Amino acid sequence: MLLSTQTDYFARTYGDKKAIQMISEAGFDAIDYSMFELTNEHHPLNGADYAEYALSLRKTAEECGVIFNQAHAPFPSYREGDPKYNSGMFSLIARSIEIAGILGAKTIIVHPFSLSDANAIKELNLDFFSRLEPYCRQYNVKVALENMWNWDEPNKRILPGVCSSAKEFAGYVDALDFRYFTACLDLGHCSLVGENAADMIRELGSQRLTALHVHDNDAKQDLHTLPFFGKLDWYGIAEALADIGYSGELTLEADNFLHAFPRELLPAAARFMHDTGRWIKDMIERYKEAGSGAGK
Repeated sequence: MLLSTQTDYFARTYGDKKAIQMISEAGFDAIDYSMFELTNEHHPLNGADYAEYALSLRKTAEECGVIFNQAHAPFPSYREGDPKYNSGMFSLIARSIEIAGILGAKTIIVHPFSLSDANAIKELNLDFFSRLEPYCRQYNVKVALENMWNWDEPNKRILPGVCSSAKEFAGYVDALDFRYFTACLDLGHCSLVGENAADMIRELGSQRLTALHVHDNDAKQDLHTLPFFGKLDWYGIAEALADIGYSGELTLEADNFLHAFPRELLPAAARFMHDTGRWIKDMIERYKEAGSGAGK
């Protein structure tokens, strides 16, 4: 089981290649490449030489002794009533799948989207994801759907979103071709909508669940902080992952933990983030080897 983290904050602070180096030096096995900057027309991945740039990142990773295990497409994937945005974003997501393939990543996370018409949500989402299938085939990359939440602006609160429940999430994944689509369970998002992460892990099972976003929160805000800094039950999560024989990766999406540190302390903070993730990974392995209760 590989341990990875996203490039997002590191890359915005130091640039892509330095981010790869820092993640490697912190001890991570792999890298989740954040492609949020694809919305910036001046980013190298939007230029004519985008493929060469992506290859240079892969070479940097190889020199640093790490791989790209997954990537994250830009979002939101769709805006209701904005066809110009939707057309442009679909093209960016298609390019992000190609880039993921160049990097050697086997999975890319693409967010599903909500609509005002609840009856149309699933049909339009499945149509959207189905249109990505040819790119998955061409570039040998799986698209991972993620469990989402919605924001209720009038009442200033988080509400369930697409794939918030295990039953709905499983229904989406099962409706798509398993050769090209999978599930990425965002553990922090579970608690925000009142779902138990361990229960969702068991209900999704190892056939559907092949990727994780690992971070913590207070069950009220999407804090994206380090495990054990919030309210999630990491012992229960580890036990559930062991119970289903989870064989995917652990990908920390806890960059907000890093924001409070000055640059001089970021390498040390990154190492502590790695150590925390490694401890959770090892705990899962202990549960697998010795059964319930062994990780505590």
